[in-house]
Amino acid sequence: MATVTERVLLDPRTGKPYPSRSRVFLTGLRSTSMVCLQVLLVLAFLWAMKILLGALWVIILPVLFAIVLSTVLWPPVRWMRSKGVPPALAAFISLLAAFGVIAGVIAWIVPSVIDQAPQLADRAIEGLHRLQDWIQGPPLNIDDDQLSTLVDNITHRLQSSATTIASGVFSGVGVATSAAITAFTAIVITFFFMKDGPRFLPWVNRTVGAPTGSHISEVLTRMWNTLGGFIRTQAIVSLVDASLIGLGLIILDVPLAAVLIVITFLGGFVPIVGAFVAGGLAVLVALLVNGLTTALIVLGIILVVQQLEGNVLSPWLQSKAMELHAVVVLLSVTLGGTLFGITGAFLAVPAASCLTVLLRYVLEQIGMAAGETIQAEDAAAGVLHETVVVDDSGGTGPEPGKID
Repeated sequence: MATVTERVLLDPRTGKPYPSRSRVFLTGLRSTSMVCLQVLLVLAFLWAMKILLGALWVIILPVLFAIVLSTVLWPPVRWMRSKGVPPALAAFISLLAAFGVIAGVIAWIVPSVIDQAPQLADRAIEGLHRLQDWIQGPPLNIDDDQLSTLVDNITHRLQSSATTIASGVFSGVGVATSAAITAFTAIVITFFFMKDGPRFLPWVNRTVGAPTGSHISEVLTRMWNTLGGFIRTQAIVSLVDASLIGLGLIILDVPLAAVLIVITFLGGFVPIVGAFVAGGLAVLVALLVNGLTTALIVLGIILVVQQLEGNVLSPWLQSKAMELHAVVVLLSVTLGGTLFGITGAFLAVPAASCLTVLLRYVLEQIGMAAGETIQAEDAAAGVLHETVVVDDSGGTGPEPGKID
């Protein structure tokens, strides 16, 4: 009877036998199971955080708005404090100036709305008549009876939904009241943030202690700088967009140009989606009032301005550290708008920017723990690191000139 001799392979580095295939498989399965369990725990934590944020949203929302407002108003406050102005007075003057700007914008657009609203209504009716004539002509060829039936169906549907509409109106009143309370709370919090904000990081360091406190302070400082830079950059970009598009609207004599300019400026703070909505509204007004030719010219102006912004202005103003990929921006706005409506769409990109800062800091700390920063500094100084390689024969030797 023949004897089967099993060949045992030895690891040349240790001299010990290699593990069996089943042992390698079970080890990998055990590691995969542990990773899956950790992922499930992280997802459960995120779900719990979502529930907690939902429960505390009435408190968190004004705080988020206050942080955004503080990043805009902090530079003049900081300048006044450097000149010896008391912190409370500097914060109050900045808020008062902000209210003055908002009041000036309202005083600028309200008269144009009052003056041009009747004209816009008359021209809109004429535009609807032209639309009706187009529907009744080729290629649709819808006659008066079919059009009347469609209008009657819409009217009946609205009348049957009167209760729902009425409840929606009362709900809208409640939403408006909640928005007013949120705005007032955000203004008060903004005042205290600008007055006492510089004391926050030292308090965190004293409370949490080293080394965690220093990490938290560094991350919060980077988030503050990134958020402030993002908001100020978006304000400049939105101002340029609104100015150029508004100039075109004024030259073309499009009604409510002042209102459309303000909407374009505000829409710039919701990247991609805001510009699309504001531009579409301007084209719609031009189409209903001034006709197809003017609407196409307005569309061309908007496309040219958007190309100027996306290819020249934004890359020039935003550094690579703050810049987010367009796909990330679009997905952030979509997710924020889906979960929290207009408020979520507005806060989505600032939140994504802050999360990006946190991720970069974590990766930076991981790299430092792995020695990557030290080796990179040595490489810049001309120090070569040797990488030890193992050959098949079990010998070792350096790979000359290799920099890790």
